[in-house]
Amino acid sequence: MRLRAEGVELAYDQFVIATDLSLTIPDGKVSVLIGPNGCGKSTALRALSRLLRPRQGAVLLDGKAIHSFSTKEVARRLAILPQLLSAPEAITVEDLVWFGRHPHRRSLSVPSTVDRDAVEWALEVTGTVPLRRKSVDQLSGGQRQRAWIALCLAQGTDLILLDEPTTFLDVAYQLEVLDLLAELNRTQGKTVAMVLHDFNMAAEYADHIFVMKAGVLVTEGSPEQVLTPSLLHEVFGIEAQVHAHPVSGKPLCIPIKGRSRSVPDGSATPVAASAGTRAAAAAK
Repeated sequence: MRLRAEGVELAYDQFVIATDLSLTIPDGKVSVLIGPNGCGKSTALRALSRLLRPRQGAVLLDGKAIHSFSTKEVARRLAILPQLLSAPEAITVEDLVWFGRHPHRRSLSVPSTVDRDAVEWALEVTGTVPLRRKSVDQLSGGQRQRAWIALCLAQGTDLILLDEPTTFLDVAYQLEVLDLLAELNRTQGKTVAMVLHDFNMAAEYADHIFVMKAGVLVTEGSPEQVLTPSLLHEVFGIEAQVHAHPVSGKPLCIPIKGRSRSVPDGSATPVAASAGTRAAAAAK
């Protein structure tokens, strides 16, 4: 496995987020980290991408401690899309994507054919060719996320980490971004690891799910193995029913609210069933 954390302690100043945390990102798969707010999933992703140095333990990239690599060396091996993104004012999509080639170039060097091909490919696969001359500031939320993903792809890495790539996007744009990442995994063999809040989205798109709570890796496995009523109660503190998605067959988690909490497992009130149908349609 190319990327893993071994017994890391993660902290910001005196505030410890996680201790003795170990996890391995499966190669060639889509992995998702889920858990309650403040559980440490984004912090874990920052450590995996070398943005945060563990106090103890180690993050290993291709068998070596990730902090033994230079920043440029890491950027040639993995791409990271942070949660908070900031582009220079009025920069065009194409110019933004060109930043992805910086790890491969010497300062002031003339772009090579390889550089140009990488940028053109990244624009094409993300559907941003028609947007190349537009300012990033003028784009919709989904378009903007695709432009940033194009930057990551232009780096030419097989490993992509994303921290909540669907934040602030409506459902249509969430699906647009996640569909793109799934397509890149399926057709290009990209290893994708990301943090998501929505466990139904995680169930639909993930091959492997890591579940965290209070800085601890509670469990990991396929969506079918991980997303159970007992797990949702233990980690998120909610009562929920889990059914097979009517289209994909993946787990569909339906939280039970108010009086519906008294409904026995395996049954549903008309209101809960109706909500489940709507949730299934939205998840697809």
